[in-house]
Amino acid sequence: MEQGERRNPVTTPSHPLARRSSGVQLHLTSLPGGRLGDEARAFVDWLTEAGQSFWQMLPLGPPDRYGSPYKASSAFAAWPGFLEHPDAEVAPEEVEAFRERHAYWTASLPDRMLGDQVRFDREWAALREYAAGRGVLLIGDVPIYVAPGGYDQKAWPELFLDDVVAGVPPDAFTAAGQRWGNPIYDWPALQRRRYRWWVERFRRTFELYDVARLDHFRAFVAYWAVPAGDRDARGGTWRRGPGGAPFRAAADEIGSLPFIAEDLGVITPPVTRLRRELGYPGMVVAQFAFDPEDPRGPHRLENHREDVVAYTGTHDTDTLRGWWDTLEAPRRGEARAALDAAGIDDDEIEWAITRLWMRSPAPLVMLQAQDVVGLGSEARMNMPGTAQGSWRWRLEPGALTAAHARRLRAITEEAGRA
Repeated sequence: MEQGERRNPVTTPSHPLARRSSGVQLHLTSLPGGRLGDEARAFVDWLTEAGQSFWQMLPLGPPDRYGSPYKASSAFAAWPGFLEHPDAEVAPEEVEAFRERHAYWTASLPDRMLGDQVRFDREWAALREYAAGRGVLLIGDVPIYVAPGGYDQKAWPELFLDDVVAGVPPDAFTAAGQRWGNPIYDWPALQRRRYRWWVERFRRTFELYDVARLDHFRAFVAYWAVPAGDRDARGGTWRRGPGGAPFRAAADEIGSLPFIAEDLGVITPPVTRLRRELGYPGMVVAQFAFDPEDPRGPHRLENHREDVVAYTGTHDTDTLRGWWDTLEAPRRGEARAALDAAGIDDDEIEWAITRLWMRSPAPLVMLQAQDVVGLGSEARMNMPGTAQGSWRWRLEPGALTAAHARRLRAITEEAGRA
């Protein structure tokens, strides 16, 4: 047993992911009305009927002009566009109490935004209570970086570097790499302040969610820093991250931090070692599982471990139907062979892959709502590397039916996850 595996809290009874379970990812903007209220509660009811234990969504901050929640203008504030009752009365004493309770980060926001934050907390608390009463836990998403020119960078300029921006290096998919443009943290400056900004960010995270996915976890070990004046990411260099120090600082004050570490892509042994030392499960994705040239790949079902969360897809991938329709013949053959070996014969490929994936030893399997409905590439949430045209997909009213719930419950019970 490798060092760090003994500390994996996923295998302890008190951890939210300790038992075999499954859930569905659907961002709030993808509800038919795109906001909290009756439709959100109806989706919780549907999850309960379908035997699901988790609802995962994307970040809740104010999105950028293209709708991306991964470039939110605040790492702490919620988007008022989610509100069911945006004109609900808020008393001055409620705003003041909220300001005092969240003194660290409310100072970064204009006063005009605070009333909406009070409204959001009311509606969110009601949803979370409703979900918990029906056995559904909420999974959030924490982008590692903040938006350029956002409230965080303006309020705490001393915590960010001026000469570089975030990105990822060139790879087989992008010859120029990806220049994201987000400001990069001045980790020594954060260390001198005992990582207070991160402690408060994590505190807010677990005020809102039961579990959270931590985006781009590998950057805590090493991150790609692109010169601010460069037009693409080719001129970037690797720089050392803070390791586990921000997490240890937060755990000392907050306690348990039930994160899922997003560790997709080219992951080095130090990244995996840090993840296991912290006790966070990583991610594996069905759409990456059928590469005949990578028999030892972590995404292949036979290579799954109990310290991962198994996703059929993510917000950055195609739907299962869209993926299958464009899959190269060798990978399609691998997938067919895996289904045949498992004795799964289903004409609807999204359901066949779901049944196969549910057999993973991973404690949690996460599905995409688009795949439950059987939608194609038109329902893809995001196309990485493109700014326009993403983040717009919504469920049609009534698209998730009782028949879908019965079918998903049967598969979930078959896998011992209900």
